Amino acid sequence: MSVDQKVALDLIETLEDGREGFSKGAEKLDESGAPELASSFRQFSQQRARFSADLRALAAKYGDVADEGGSVAGKLHRGWLTVKDALTGSSPKGVLDAAEQGEDHAVKEYQKALGADISPELRELLERQSAEVTVAHDQVRSMRESYS
Repeated sequence: MSVDQKVALDLIETLEDGREGFSKGAEKLDESGAPELASSFRQFSQQRARFSADLRALAAKYGDVADEGGSVAGKLHRGWLTVKDALTGSSPKGVLDAAEQGEDHAVKEYQKALGADISPELRELLERQSAEVTVAHDQVRSMRESYS
């Protein structure tokens, strides 16, 4: 497996966890009477789905298989797994706390990926995505702080 493929697969896992975590968070926020936060979470979920699709497309362009089977599906989902557990019965503040933890993880995963010896094309894509993930992280933190 190429370094690019490994990096892409790891990030796809992180992005899919984030997509699902934000989606579940949006549902919980709707139930908790925070539709404005839920709307932002749905946008973050869509962003993560788009980033995952972009990584899959780039991997396919090089002939790599960005499949979630095998080792990726067998790994423990980090970051958002604890977030998903924390969402059950949580207030908007609890959902925001959990989401910030998940976003801390996503930022770290992008930093790790950008530290790898990857192709220029993958690096360019990851730098763009990383900047947007960092903005989302900061927005989630700001939302959380407003509920403190």
